[in-house]
Amino acid sequence: MELSSLLFLVVVVGAVWAFAELADEVLEGATNDLDRTILLLLRAPGDVAEPLGPLWLQEMARDVTALGGVAVLALATLATAGVFLMLRSFGAMAYLLVTVGGGILVSSIAKEVFDRPRPDLVPHGAIVSTASFPSGHSMMAAVTYLTLGVLIARGLSDRRLKIYVLSLAVTMTLLVGVSRVYLGVHWPTDVLAGWLAGSGWAVACLLGASLVSRNRP
Repeated sequence: MELSSLLFLVVVVGAVWAFAELADEVLEGATNDLDRTILLLLRAPGDVAEPLGPLWLQEMARDVTALGGVAVLALATLATAGVFLMLRSFGAMAYLLVTVGGGILVSSIAKEVFDRPRPDLVPHGAIVSTASFPSGHSMMAAVTYLTLGVLIARGLSDRRLKIYVLSLAVTMTLLVGVSRVYLGVHWPTDVLAGWLAGSGWAVACLLGASLVSRNRP
């Protein structure tokens, strides 16, 4: 196994282990105090119904959180898949669709399994209808933006551009997760779990695609 594949495997195993440990702590209620403390830190002093900061910041948070929504991510994925289709890059198109589609399935199953209630400590700043753990927005932002970042960076020759594109992907993922906590629709540990699950799934798919490509006759 090449060094890059070994590193990918280490990342996947590490993400799975960290997610399992976090999930165990959440189920036991060991993270409740920390979750509540962080959530209240993002609320106006003396008024838990009001997020910290001016109204324009709240509106920006809703704009950012939409970047992790199903509609935005589906459009970005399908649009990119269309580009690969026109370029006759069928392998990249299949890799993208399988990674994002599989991520949606994994996220949905995880929510059903853990069935954690949404935060009831503060009013929700966005409409929600599913369980809380792990954060679907955070997980799917990690899956989609990291996958798109890798696909774009792979076609660039300049190392600085590669780092820039991957940094943007990571930044988008982080911002979406933070916005979910700021809007009061997720506990911080929901978001952390989403980041772990999403990045682990994205890297696992990258490892799988790399192995398939290498073993192809």
